[in-house]
Amino acid sequence: MSEPKSSVFSDNAAGAIAYITFLPAVAFLILVPYKKSPFVRFHAWQSVYLNFLTLIVSYALSYVLGWCGAPGVFLAVPTTWLIGIFWLLVWAFCAISALSGKRFKLPILGALAERQANG
Repeated sequence: MSEPKSSVFSDNAAGAIAYITFLPAVAFLILVPYKKSPFVRFHAWQSVYLNFLTLIVSYALSYVLGWCGAPGVFLAVPTTWLIGIFWLLVWAFCAISALSGKRFKLPILGALAERQANG
């Protein structure tokens, strides 16, 4: 007879899933088998901080480009696309790193996540 499984996802899979949106990240910070893993907590916190930063940058960019008038309208689309592609690449790199078992730390956000995961 085999032992019952304590969690549905491995730590690597949970770390990667945490980057989908902030909802799985917050769930992994609350759910018992995952919140005990420093690896999952680190990636969940880094995901929360990354999502928060994305939200702040999006609103700031909208505000600044909105005040630029006509030039802002012409700059808005390419700027938004470039920033969106950048965020997608960062997100994918973090998720792939977590899935492969690596603890890749983003500048500033990684240190904050490390402190929260270990504290």
